[in-house]
Amino acid sequence: MAEQLATAARKVSARELYQELRRTPTFSQASEQDLACLGDIELVEVPAGHVLFRAGVDPAGFCVVLRGEMRAYKPESDGTQGYVTLLKEGETFGEVPILIGHASPGMTCEAVTDSTVGRVHQEDFWSLMSTCPAVRKVVLQNMAHRLEAYTALTLHREKLISLGTLAAGLMHELNNPGAAAKRAASQLRENMTRQQELGLRITRAQLSPEQLECLAQLQEEVFGPARPHAMSSLEQSDAEEALTEWLESIGVENAWKMAPTLVAAGWTRADIECTQQSFPTNVLSDALNWLEALISNMQLVGTIEESIARVTELVMAVKKYAYEDKNKEHKLDIHDTLRSTLTILGHKFRHKQIAIEKQFAADIPVLTTCGTGISQVWTNLLDNAIDASPEPGKITIRTWAEGNDWVCVGIADQGPGIPPEHRSKVFEPFFTTKPVGIGTGLGLDIAQRVVTGHYGGQISFTSEPGKTEFVVKLPVASPKEK
Repeated sequence: MAEQLATAARKVSARELYQELRRTPTFSQASEQDLACLGDIELVEVPAGHVLFRAGVDPAGFCVVLRGEMRAYKPESDGTQGYVTLLKEGETFGEVPILIGHASPGMTCEAVTDSTVGRVHQEDFWSLMSTCPAVRKVVLQNMAHRLEAYTALTLHREKLISLGTLAAGLMHELNNPGAAAKRAASQLRENMTRQQELGLRITRAQLSPEQLECLAQLQEEVFGPARPHAMSSLEQSDAEEALTEWLESIGVENAWKMAPTLVAAGWTRADIECTQQSFPTNVLSDALNWLEALISNMQLVGTIEESIARVTELVMAVKKYAYEDKNKEHKLDIHDTLRSTLTILGHKFRHKQIAIEKQFAADIPVLTTCGTGISQVWTNLLDNAIDASPEPGKITIRTWAEGNDWVCVGIADQGPGIPPEHRSKVFEPFFTTKPVGIGTGLGLDIAQRVVTGHYGGQISFTSEPGKTEFVVKLPVASPKEK
């Protein structure tokens, strides 16, 4: 639905509105002479549901709600509206973009009920600020409160984004081992049923002691510690084809299905040729299918164990990510925090086909610190590196020690680099080169505050086309110990 703009506006002398303006907190201490500098005020009638001004489009102006209620919201990139505040009768707004030098407001203002708004243009607003100390004081107080509230709101949003990143990463990473364990368990159930049927048929065949001993030996080999040697894809394919042809030649059923399992477990024709002499043809096929089911079961159990181990690894990574910080002095392994963050963000690297090159030094000491939030630093730096990287690309993470006092971490991407005109602003709060609604402009600000404020460290960067690297330096010992 298109926004309906308020169009009914007329100019009124500030003196005519003196009594109404005096009832507002901002102008309550202003004299009639103070307001004379305003000259004419634009009086705008805004019907309910109509827009007074739009974010980033209309010129900024200082406004006061004389009657009715107005609602301020910030449009997001996904088309939703982020509620900011409700402005009631007597409240002023619009001073923040003027005072910080923006040509247009950052929010859209819409009437909740039929409203009347007095609007002062920028030139008259500056005149009022310079001639009326009482109004100036209130306006600046309002601005401070609004900036504080907006900063808190944006920081809260940044935390929610980080939480979303953590949750999304965890779900992506848990899905693969979870699905693998489910498939393996389902296949294991089918194999156990088939193995039971084959076992009963073999039992009814009334095997001789020598035949039973042969089965026992095969079972011992399956349960033995030996592992198959590594094979290339071509070697494995040739081995499977050769084993399938031999099994079919001696009358074994399901040879095409049996051969890949046996080859994957390291079994060859020589390992099972003895069964051809030990068993008659009518029992040989059942005996080898029973062997294949047993081997397959062991492989499936191994898959389930690996999947559960992966889930456990992910849970430990999340615990380290979320709970590595302590308010009291504690030990901090930088490599552990980096690995945990990489695990959480693994899906993002795979989605954009980004390779991770880890150049971790072996002599990095464990930090003794009271600092908190280091995982958030790695998350923000890696998120930015992912966004900047081409697809496919590579991100390099390196660690090194500087003397006995500092541990350094470098995170480099292969992106286009930071333009020279932006380099002085990258650590400023709310500065971002990302599209509206995508970046909050707080990632690097938070990283800098954590590194310098919580850890007493340093953060810097170098940038050129094809390589941007952020370097974080952290003290080995807590600053209070030095």
